[in-house]
Amino acid sequence: QDDQEWDFVLVSDIHQMGSEKEIKRKKFLDELSKKGFTIKKIEDGKLFHGVRAPKWIFRKYRWLLRNPDSRLQSSDANHDVPVTTRIRIVNFILQNTVTPDLEKLRDLMKKNVFEAAFPLHKKEEKSLFLKEKWARWRDIFCQQPIENIRGYFGEKVALYFAWLGWYTYLLGIAAVVGLLIFVAGITVFSSSQVSKEICEANTTIMCPLCDEKCPFWLLSDTCTYAKVTHMIDNEGTVLFAMFMAIWATVFLELWKRQRATVVTSWDLYMWDEDEEELAMELINNPLHEPKQYQHSYFRSTVVLLLVLLMIAVLIGIAHALVIYRVMAMALFTQSSFEFIREQANTVAVVTGAVLHYLTIVIMTKVNRRVALYLCDLEKPRTFSQRENNFTMKIFTFQFFTNFSSLIYIAFFLGRVNGRPGNYVRIAGKWRLEECHPSGCITDLFIQMAIIMILKQTISNLMEYLVPWLTYKLHKRQKHPKKRNMMLGEEEEAEDPCKELWMSNYQLNEVNIFSLFDEFLEMVIQYSFTTIFVAAFPLAPLLAFFNNLFEIRLDAIKMIQLRRRMVPRKANDIGIWLQVLEAIGILAVIGNGLVIAITSDFIPMQVYKYTYSPCMTDNSTTVDCSTGYINHSLSVFHIQDFEPHMKLPEKLPDFAGHEIREYRDYRNADDYSYTVQFWHVFAARLAFLILFEHVALCIKLIAAWYVPDVPQSVNNFILDEKYSKLQKEL
Repeated sequence: QDDQEWDFVLVSDIHQMGSEKEIKRKKFLDELSKKGFTIKKIEDGKLFHGVRAPKWIFRKYRWLLRNPDSRLQSSDANHDVPVTTRIRIVNFILQNTVTPDLEKLRDLMKKNVFEAAFPLHKKEEKSLFLKEKWARWRDIFCQQPIENIRGYFGEKVALYFAWLGWYTYLLGIAAVVGLLIFVAGITVFSSSQVSKEICEANTTIMCPLCDEKCPFWLLSDTCTYAKVTHMIDNEGTVLFAMFMAIWATVFLELWKRQRATVVTSWDLYMWDEDEEELAMELINNPLHEPKQYQHSYFRSTVVLLLVLLMIAVLIGIAHALVIYRVMAMALFTQSSFEFIREQANTVAVVTGAVLHYLTIVIMTKVNRRVALYLCDLEKPRTFSQRENNFTMKIFTFQFFTNFSSLIYIAFFLGRVNGRPGNYVRIAGKWRLEECHPSGCITDLFIQMAIIMILKQTISNLMEYLVPWLTYKLHKRQKHPKKRNMMLGEEEEAEDPCKELWMSNYQLNEVNIFSLFDEFLEMVIQYSFTTIFVAAFPLAPLLAFFNNLFEIRLDAIKMIQLRRRMVPRKANDIGIWLQVLEAIGILAVIGNGLVIAITSDFIPMQVYKYTYSPCMTDNSTTVDCSTGYINHSLSVFHIQDFEPHMKLPEKLPDFAGHEIREYRDYRNADDYSYTVQFWHVFAARLAFLILFEHVALCIKLIAAWYVPDVPQSVNNFILDEKYSKLQKEL
């Protein structure tokens, strides 16, 4: 028989005759034979059982799920179901065949009766074609053959690649805009009045940044840092944040159109998953009773409480990272190396970011376990329902894992640490970190850059190298056998199936979540590119280059390094669409907060239009932000420091008057907030409300303006309905 005929291969160890495992295996295979399956056995270090389903199964499937009108034309049963459907039905029957001991394949695999079950990769034109145009590094800029992917891996995988391609395509636009804004920042804004003032402030003495061994310092020491900050923190970024909020909406609206077009051409627009599942259940077991829908408020409450508990743990980890940075800062400032002492702040931020990346890697594994456990508690009815529940939970956990530390840096760092003489301390000992005098946005920029670059380099390398190396090792272990055949022995004719089954067995195994993992990775990346984009305008560019590789990486993994996935039918990307829409709204809120709270955009505008020389002296010759830096610093008397604070021994010579400065709006006598503080505070809130409402309105208008379903699709469905009714008439 031709190797094409075998639908599935079951692999097991060679058990002793009469052992419990062997009996269980026999019982399972007997059940399959009763259903009319053909089974072929090959031994080669392991036991391979090829399984082929009888023709009537597919006829029954076609008959149950036929369109009422198609019965007339295609009553001939020779019209075969596509390969993907064939594999899906066989997989369903294998998974749901029950032995007399009431065990299914999954239970048998847990007990090591079977080691693996997989459909075969076909060596025919499919994989050749895919290799030619798809699964190769040099095709990075080629169109993807979505139709062929669908014919080989099923609709769900094809929709993932269609979505990924579309997302990458539109990222290109955002990347260009982001790059332009960044370049504009480097050229236009680095020579801004504010950074000029910081560089010339060589008489402004600032309070020490830590309790011991930290000198008083001059504001002009931070000249370069200020220039870097103003490259990121300028008027351009406000526009870019607005642009990205609109981009996210337009991207999703256009994707809905794209999806409708693709799915209609596959004739799946009105497809119903429940019906499909019931049909397969009935083919497998005509006496099957459908599982009823159920919902228990008690269960939902338990799950909700556990989810909240898990989120609390994740936020606790973010706190631990904060404490690490505070203590690292204290240690680095007392270090014996001069470089570390001077760059203590940057070193603490960088090591903190690397540590954060490590917690992301570890917690991803933990989150998955927890999410699976919570899913089992809920007892979902169908596979797709289970997948949706799982998606929501793991995305929530991953979101907090990835973003809790960034949220702290963006919105709390330097706002909760008190003032000189009255610092907020951890355990009454360590001072909380402060923002840099030129603003907190650079800390956020560093953290984002490190995490994105590490995620995209190390994670991608691991994602490709691990399967590649395991595949190579498997091949090495299996090959040496052939050579030490004794020459004299007559070799029986080699079974053509043997080699094919063996080569498929050596590939990496796939599980239900193989595709899910790819999606999760992309959605987290999508949140990085949209949520804090105001602080890191290069995010879309990094994501764009990453995705060009990601498409080919996933393709190569699926074709060459992994066993064939069981194809699944789908007519959209499922609950991920809601997740992406939620991220779109979070992006508006996040960027609004970054501009209102993290960046110095608002205080500068308030200064320009109320306190600046332009307003007070009506002089139009000077730059309006002149004097902003002096205005944003407050005066502090040294004698008011806490008693246990060790002051640096040698005060600079010109410090006769006992006055130092720090960054805040406070009065010189009793350190209470000044009027300006409340003025800026009100402006921040007003801007936040304005930005969010304007952005959300634009999002709504964009969503209304671009219809979800293209006219061509609507007309096509209309014609179908019309012709059907006409036929009935």
